[in-house]
Amino acid sequence: MQLAEVPTPEPQAGQVRVRILASGLNPIDTKVRKAKLPMTPRQFPAILQTDFAGVVDLVGPGVTKFNIGDEVFGFAGGFSSPNGDVSGSLAEYAVYDPAFIARKPANLDFHAAAALPLVASTAWKALFDKARVTPESRVLITGGAGGVGLMAIQMAVAAGAYVVAVTRSAESTEVAMAAGARACVDLSSAAAADIVSTHTNGRGFDVIFDTVGGATLDAAFQMIKPAGDIVTVVGAASHNLAPLYLKGANLHMVLVLLPIMYGIGIERHSEILEIITTLAEQGRLVPRLDSERFGLADAAAAHAKLEAGQAKGKIVIDVTG
Repeated sequence: MQLAEVPTPEPQAGQVRVRILASGLNPIDTKVRKAKLPMTPRQFPAILQTDFAGVVDLVGPGVTKFNIGDEVFGFAGGFSSPNGDVSGSLAEYAVYDPAFIARKPANLDFHAAAALPLVASTAWKALFDKARVTPESRVLITGGAGGVGLMAIQMAVAAGAYVVAVTRSAESTEVAMAAGARACVDLSSAAAADIVSTHTNGRGFDVIFDTVGGATLDAAFQMIKPAGDIVTVVGAASHNLAPLYLKGANLHMVLVLLPIMYGIGIERHSEILEIITTLAEQGRLVPRLDSERFGLADAAAAHAKLEAGQAKGKIVIDVTG
């Protein structure tokens, strides 16, 4: 990763230019940097990272949703799209389709707001678009202290559900419980049958949201109720689906980048961002932030810290200001 001077982008018809103040870092950004995913930009050098918060700096012809000076956030670039590569948020300025951004939560500064878009959108799609979490739901969330898992706990709790989180350390358990989980379990020391017996009276969970994959997803197959819903964001491995078949249960996949990659579900993308703004302003959605601060020139160090597993919450790069 190198710091470079490039021409300031100009918005075309139907586009807005955003002065980026903060860029949120997600695990997928490190994989894209290594060119290991289908959504990796076709050509390098490229401007990476998708999450951002900033101020609308210029609007192109035909834009009515935003005005110059509006404080916004979203995830909109850093990937390959049907119309070519879309520049990411590791830059002082970026040009976006207004459908991929929303009004920034008024109670969050730019640094905190940039931590929300991708992880919160993923959690919302899993719990309320793919599944249907209600106050009557018993919900199990794996990776409960992770970026997506922590958002999912808060959203399910806000919906009135009984939430159990899967965690692997005392620190992760403390984080998940503080977010509203009613209990935490460790799959390395607790059998699936015992978890189902203790937390669902033996009937199985109504919804399981898996953010870990592998053996954890296999365990979810054992803990879902008949006709229940399992949603995963880590579905690129091989699994035996027989336990699901024998329960008539449902397995859903979430690829939150679908609107950017394929142009599918763009309107819903915008709606979910607006829901996130509302939840954050109500105090129901609070990001957990890593305490170390990085500037634009420190992007490589930020990526290295995330890949080393040393982050204690979401890493956000302060681009300007």
